[in-house]
Amino acid sequence: MRVGVVGAGGKMGREVCRTVLARPGQELVAALDPRHRGADLAQLVGVDTGGLEVADDLEELTAAGVEVVVDFSRLEAARRTLAFCAEAGIHAVVGTTGFTAGDLEVMGQRFAGPAAGAPNCIVAANFAIGAVLMMRFAELAAPFFDGAEIVESHHDGKLDAPSGTAMRTAERMAVARADAGAGAFPPDRTETSLLDGARGGAGPAGVRVHSVRLPGLVAHQEVVLGAVGQSLTIRHDSYDRASFMDGVALAVEAVATRPGLTLGLEPLLGL
Repeated sequence: MRVGVVGAGGKMGREVCRTVLARPGQELVAALDPRHRGADLAQLVGVDTGGLEVADDLEELTAAGVEVVVDFSRLEAARRTLAFCAEAGIHAVVGTTGFTAGDLEVMGQRFAGPAAGAPNCIVAANFAIGAVLMMRFAELAAPFFDGAEIVESHHDGKLDAPSGTAMRTAERMAVARADAGAGAFPPDRTETSLLDGARGGAGPAGVRVHSVRLPGLVAHQEVVLGAVGQSLTIRHDSYDRASFMDGVALAVEAVATRPGLTLGLEPLLGL
């Protein structure tokens, strides 16, 4: 599988490059990042890359015969990359976050499948298997409690808030409650806030979502659910970006067999 990485110079992009280089059956043939144009990729990732140089032109993907693009870039760049991939017939695995419902609708139209030769796309808010399970457990628990809040914590360089994982978790909890006939959680009873945003943001089904940004963190989330006389906390922590790589590799290996647009790793894991 010939793989190209967009956002190759970022922290996640470098980790993806190292993973592809070490993964049997995958070959890194293109690395794109306008911030590192012309750089020797080996100097960025610390391993031998066969002389691969970082480019900044999407045409390099077709020139290198890329079959699957892995995108961990910024939102606007990812939108351009996905439009290019859809037109060029290149499968895409996307870890960039911040996409709107409108973005996902456009992706669904561009990666329409299952026409012969049509490219496919997998978009996941989180590629850590533990985080996928955390979302599933929260979804299962949501109908049985009287309130829920999400606290997500990330490094201080993260550009969007709340995280895609937090929003995806709240959305799935809301659907689970609706399917169970439970409806939204009771409204927040706070009458006075001494600081704006002290109660976080109101997400789907009334789930309050709080975002923490601090140096030293990577990616962490806890879902706290409460009912009379009890509480349940479901927490996942990623201490190293390597925690996301098994999910990325799984998506790269599976994308050619998943027609159209796939949201999340759950279908790949049978969840």
